[in-house]
Amino acid sequence: MADPPRNAGRPLVGKSAFVDFVDMIDAFRVVRVAFVACVPLCLAAASESRSEPPPAPVIADSLMGPGVSQALAASRAALIHDVRYDLALDVTNADTAHGTVVVRFVAERPASVILDYRGPRLGMVRVNGRLIAEPEFNGAHLRLPASLVRQGSNEVAIEFDALIAAAGASIIRYRDPVDDATYLYTLLVPADANQLFPCFDQPDLKARVRLRLVVPSGWTAVANGARAAATSSGGNEELTFNESEPISTYLIAFAAGPWRTLQASASRKPITLYVRASRAVEVEADSIILANDRAATWLERYFDTPFPFTKLDVVLAPAFPFGGMEHPGAIFYNEDRFIFRERPTLPQRLGRTATIYHEVAHQWFGDLVTMRWFDDLWLKEGFATYMAAKMQADTDPASHAWMSFHLRNKPAAYAVDATAGTTPVWQRLDNLDQAKSNYGAIVYNKAPSVLKQLDFLVGDEVFRRGLQRFVAGHPYGNATWQELLDAIAAERHAPLGEWGKAYILRPGMPVIAQQMDVSGDTIRRLVLYQQPARPISGPGPWPIRTNLLLWYADGRRDTIAVSFDTDSIEVQEAAGLPAPAFAFANAGDQAYALVYLDARSVRGVERHLADVHDPLLRAMLWGALWDLVRDARLAPSQFVTLALRTLPEERDEQIAGGVLRRVTRATGAYLVADEHAAMIADVERALARGAADSAHSYGVRKAYLDAFIDVASTPAALAALDTRLDSATAAGEPLRAPTRWAIVTRLLEAGAPTAEARFTAERQRDSTSDGQRRAFVAAVARPDARVRDEYFHRYFADSTLNEDWATASLGAFNSLDAQSLSLPYLIPALDSLPFIQHNRRIFFLGSWLGAFLGGQTSPEALRMVEGYLAAHDDMPEDLRRKVLQEVDELQRTVRIRRSGMIGTGATGPRRR
Repeated sequence: MADPPRNAGRPLVGKSAFVDFVDMIDAFRVVRVAFVACVPLCLAAASESRSEPPPAPVIADSLMGPGVSQALAASRAALIHDVRYDLALDVTNADTAHGTVVVRFVAERPASVILDYRGPRLGMVRVNGRLIAEPEFNGAHLRLPASLVRQGSNEVAIEFDALIAAAGASIIRYRDPVDDATYLYTLLVPADANQLFPCFDQPDLKARVRLRLVVPSGWTAVANGARAAATSSGGNEELTFNESEPISTYLIAFAAGPWRTLQASASRKPITLYVRASRAVEVEADSIILANDRAATWLERYFDTPFPFTKLDVVLAPAFPFGGMEHPGAIFYNEDRFIFRERPTLPQRLGRTATIYHEVAHQWFGDLVTMRWFDDLWLKEGFATYMAAKMQADTDPASHAWMSFHLRNKPAAYAVDATAGTTPVWQRLDNLDQAKSNYGAIVYNKAPSVLKQLDFLVGDEVFRRGLQRFVAGHPYGNATWQELLDAIAAERHAPLGEWGKAYILRPGMPVIAQQMDVSGDTIRRLVLYQQPARPISGPGPWPIRTNLLLWYADGRRDTIAVSFDTDSIEVQEAAGLPAPAFAFANAGDQAYALVYLDARSVRGVERHLADVHDPLLRAMLWGALWDLVRDARLAPSQFVTLALRTLPEERDEQIAGGVLRRVTRATGAYLVADEHAAMIADVERALARGAADSAHSYGVRKAYLDAFIDVASTPAALAALDTRLDSATAAGEPLRAPTRWAIVTRLLEAGAPTAEARFTAERQRDSTSDGQRRAFVAAVARPDARVRDEYFHRYFADSTLNEDWATASLGAFNSLDAQSLSLPYLIPALDSLPFIQHNRRIFFLGSWLGAFLGGQTSPEALRMVEGYLAAHDDMPEDLRRKVLQEVDELQRTVRIRRSGMIGTGATGPRRR
């Protein structure tokens, strides 16, 4: 594998290197081995072709090595404190910001001090007024000599440059195609602040930040601190911002451009929303602002702590690669997820609210109290997600918040935690260079799920008092997960160390299997078994507290509380009770465990799903059936048939949408060719009927329509899709751009005869920025090898390609319809992982692997990946784990397709 290029953010290759790369692919297409080698060759060429490279790292000692090591962070935290940054940036240049920073800190003793900096140019350096003629700078770190550092207060003045680019830089540039306006915003998480300016880039050296920006006249800006002054000079404007509260470097932020600013009169807090001018008329400003205000007010009461920062402003950032980012004083949200171009469904609206609640919760958990090191990343992300759900449940009881929480978190968490690549919630991290690998379902989905279990274990009031104690004990400081558990344990008056070892430090998860023996109409014996989903967890049970539900066809429900920390438990209270239609060992979703239904319960659930009125239970039962499908215990055809028979009675938008997405996966990936041919026409007709059924709500009809678009493959279905583009409505609403583009993309994927004409017409019809993005995504769906060549090259060679566009196109690139076209890119995609880890944002790596591995269903693809892993035993462990997480779905798909028709239910989890 090629080494990743240094100095992320510069153009990846020059024109000649790009042409060479394209020619190389064409020349090597017939030679598979050479093709597999093309990505490392490209990346090496990219590294060599950069102009004005930074100095080659000369590592004088381990602390000056690449990234920010834990050893460096610990040594600095013991040496310095009371950090302040006076940061000035001129962003009037198109691709480079010229800057100065004055770094002030208190040193415990005279000693050399290392700052982190990976920008393109380091200029003048002065330490306590003395110029350093030849700074010791290796392209990653700047060492200040001990002879110039004094005990007590120190001041370092540095000149530097920072890159401005569409992707890969610390300052992201976005050009609006509607009015040609330019917008800039920073993105520094987890450790890219040192790409912006020289700093101590570790979370436990919090600093007060004062910012000064020089921007073109007519621009405005928002930053962590409130704007203090503005002066004009020579066609530019200098904006000065007040000093912030102490914050970690990854939270430093600004956004600049000709933003339109909006406010809501009903907001209790003075919140300003920043949106680009061309989209200001589309944004539901009042709803967004009031949701932020409502969240801040609720959290102030819950934590018994006032809002911890001087202001709360929000930015709708175009082409933003995350859902949101919690910068104090300037929360950034993904514009496309907050401005709807067609009527939003209930899941979309709830998702927007959940994102707002999550980011505002970060102001306490993450911003006010920050993890000491990124091994505790879950400490902020898991809590923000869990607090968002508690907030939604309290402020909107009719929203079924805990069902939403389950659907958003549990399946994603279980899907990763049941793989051979899973990790503990607390993830060891030796260097912030690898921090991006820690982001994923374990942090974002498992962590809040085990917090729900902890809340259930200790009780709501104890949990709340523990959090209040934790926040009050670390204001504007840093803490660890042990300190959090200690705070809750102090309120509980009982230790939580064993619980923490099981759910925070132990990788993997328990699988609970039910065994119910019935004699006549009576339960003779009901046993729950638990074992690890994978050997990676090691032997031994988890402590589990759950509720066992016995559900009867006449509407009765018996719930039995069960706690066990053994391999199995016989539920004595169930013996002698009437035999239920089904049993379910996680009623209320309090336990963190995958539940395998027994055979009797599978049959009962299949018969009575439509009679289950509790939406959370109904959602979980659908999930339990799907888990059996994914473990090759229930035939995918059986699941699809049940769904098509039962869903016409489903009225909940979230449940219907979730089940229909599973139907599309089962139909497209799990059914073998003969089964697919036998069922597809019936599936298409059922989905089309559901989309047209006026008895359903708009959201349910839209879910049917989305599923129909995803699976349509027969000539009749493709013709029906094509005809819809001439219709004024879809799912009872006007047919608008997002759905129109989805249809066009599907027509291109399937090679429909009208696809190219429809694509050309839609591109002319929708010239908005979102339309251009969707056209970029649709274009790669063509069943054309040359198109995939072009896109794969651009992912590495095109420095103007926004990361959000690249991410959005990966699914179409890896369409299940075109596996033979995407298969040759599988090994190059794996070869590129080190480059992606170093040059792309935190979620791109998972999206990349998920698309390339999830777009394959064949044993050949699986052999290629497993062979790659065997041949590359020197692969960094964090990257190997990521591959193992994502290849799990391919392994399951191959196993399901081989298994044929499967019986229903089982008594225990399979050993892997």
